[in-house]
Amino acid sequence: MARKTSILAPDWWDYTTLADDILDEAAHLSPEDMAALSREGFKVVFYDTLEEFYLAEALEYISAWKQATPDNPAGICGPIGPTEQLPLVARLVNEMALNLNNAHFWGMDEWVIGDKEAPIDHPLSFEKADRELCFDRIDAQLKMPEQNLHFPKADVTAYIKSWEGVRCVVMQGGQGDIKHWAFNDPVKREGKYKDAPPTPAEYREFNTRVVNLHPVTLMQNARTSGGGVVTGVPTRAVTVGPVQTWQAEKVSIWQAGAHDNPFGMRLTAFMVGRKIADSSVPMSLLAEHPNVQFNYYRPAIGTCDVEMH
Repeated sequence: MARKTSILAPDWWDYTTLADDILDEAAHLSPEDMAALSREGFKVVFYDTLEEFYLAEALEYISAWKQATPDNPAGICGPIGPTEQLPLVARLVNEMALNLNNAHFWGMDEWVIGDKEAPIDHPLSFEKADRELCFDRIDAQLKMPEQNLHFPKADVTAYIKSWEGVRCVVMQGGQGDIKHWAFNDPVKREGKYKDAPPTPAEYREFNTRVVNLHPVTLMQNARTSGGGVVTGVPTRAVTVGPVQTWQAEKVSIWQAGAHDNPFGMRLTAFMVGRKIADSSVPMSLLAEHPNVQFNYYRPAIGTCDVEMH
């Protein structure tokens, strides 16, 4: 049977092309149902306050970096959405006097303008945000060596190589409206993917790469970062790939309700918990990763009931 056409962007794949029974069942999940989706390899965790939520996220940095030794360097791959954890990370490092000499950090993604990554002085630069909110705030004697900070560039060669010989203890992420982590968006409905999206196995072979962004992702970034000015948002980005994601020992997704809605937060938990992997919902491919944790700010989970405003 032919797949549905997206009602959001007909030239693309996305979650609206899924079977209605998956969408309907996800929409009816209660928070208790979401928690019950936990299984071996997948854990759903709730936090009752934003303070606890962002502290727990920041502590994943500390936990990863504490494991780094000269013989066994270790690090974390971290997102820009959310960012509230980043100043907390710097404060914890300084308070604990944690020396980051053997620690590593990978940025998840960066905008691409023309054929180059966005310069660090670009107002939307992810590297700029990471440095200003976290790394520039760490005491000089504790700072991570510059060569251990890995930010993706349009030429992905060095970034891909940086994953060799270093443990990625955890890859963090947020979840966007189009159900991606990093900028692993659904693909365009063209060429070999005209009638069906990539199989999970095909999508998992995608490396760090420059991608064209789904229209929904452009709208979202304009809303969250640019006051709604879509014309100010680059249409391409370089993103960490599934190849690197499966090199991470754990994938930890953080959802405080600012980047996706009550339905989206339910849908991906449902698909990962039930092991329904479909690349029109890229986040669902984490159903096949051996160690995944979804973290939610409980008051943001809301309901999918109709409520007129």
